[in-house]
Amino acid sequence: MLTLNHFLILGAILFCIGLFGAISKRNAIAVLMGIEIMLNAVNITMVGFSFFNKVKPYSTYLTGQIFAIFIITVAAAEAAVALAMIIAIYRKRNTVDVGEINLMKW
Repeated sequence: MLTLNHFLILGAILFCIGLFGAISKRNAIAVLMGIEIMLNAVNITMVGFSFFNKVKPYSTYLTGQIFAIFIITVAAAEAAVALAMIIAIYRKRNTVDVGEINLMKW
């Protein structure tokens, strides 16, 4: 039987994996993948809270699922804009290394 603790532990593990990937990688695409994993961890946690939020009997609260849909939409927009920026930076600098991207310098 799954409990809320299972969802929370899974969300925490995924969030830690995504955080490690976002902090430790030097490739911009790998950093974006880490951020996407962190957003999916939040989605799992919200859906878990929504599933186990039974205040009234026979009631269905879809707030967690609705927030998850909004997060998925924002994540898709973020990925599209970030990938467009990475392509533009690659065309100008010929690298996607986060440490070498310093567009503010002349």
